Amino acid sequence: YLGAGIGIGIVFLITKNKDKEIYEKITKKDLPNVLGMIVLDIAAPILFMFGLLDSASSNASLLNNFEIVCTSLIALLVFKEAVSKRMWLAIALITSSSFVLSFEDISAFKFSWGAILVLLATFCWGLENNCTKNLSSKNTYHIVFLKGIFSGLGSLIVALCLREQFAMFGYFALALLLGFVAYGLSIFFYIKAQGIIGAAKTSAYYAVAPFIGTFLSFVIFKEKPTWAYFLGLSIMISGSIIVVVDTLAKKHTHIHKHLITHTHDGSTHTHTIEHEHSHNHYLSDQKHQHHHKELEVR
Repeated sequence: YLGAGIGIGIVFLITKNKDKEIYEKITKKDLPNVLGMIVLDIAAPILFMFGLLDSASSNASLLNNFEIVCTSLIALLVFKEAVSKRMWLAIALITSSSFVLSFEDISAFKFSWGAILVLLATFCWGLENNCTKNLSSKNTYHIVFLKGIFSGLGSLIVALCLREQFAMFGYFALALLLGFVAYGLSIFFYIKAQGIIGAAKTSAYYAVAPFIGTFLSFVIFKEKPTWAYFLGLSIMISGSIIVVVDTLAKKHTHIHKHLITHTHDGSTHTHTIEHEHSHNHYLSDQKHQHHHKELEVR
């Protein structure tokens, strides 16, 4: 997070005179969302890292997809963001796969504490996503800078309290560089997307990341997948596909007004026709369903 804040801060200083986009200013009204974003971004990674101590990195990577469920439910129940029937089905599938992966031994119904900590981390990130969504109309550089610097400092204070030892400077510098790329740029694009398509759907697209992480864990750490992993993976992929399909579906409503002038009985009359047109539009194949409603006003 410190790498993200420092890196984005430097990028902002370099590009601030070139950025012509107009942003809303962060005000006192935004303080609860700013504080929530920072505190949750301190808690979530700590929970996640402790969870990794007692969980395979491949399972933890897939369990991280539960963030989609948390983000969508909080967006719906707390922030009243629309969630479609497709998204509910996807949420059910992703939740099921998360439960499959959270068992160490299904026959014994024994939960993995590592998996539970990872799930708690995804809840924190889900709530944090919605706090960040409420700030998405503000300057993205400012948001990422605040998130990175203060979340990073908070985590650093926790590390000092736990008497963690610092690595050599070379590793420290590499960690900051990784933070700039993997956190700073990632968060920057994430917030930009939230301002366009909303918290739930942006989180849905993020479902690709854990699959990449899982693949890398097999390549780098030579972890052997279990049958539970493949079962969870297949369910997770099904849910993620539905999420992507739902994200591509756009519903548009247009109201068109037409002025029609004609003459009869020696008099000229002008009529206004209001034409309402709404349809579900799929960006992938340009298919759409629509209905028309016309109202003539004399």
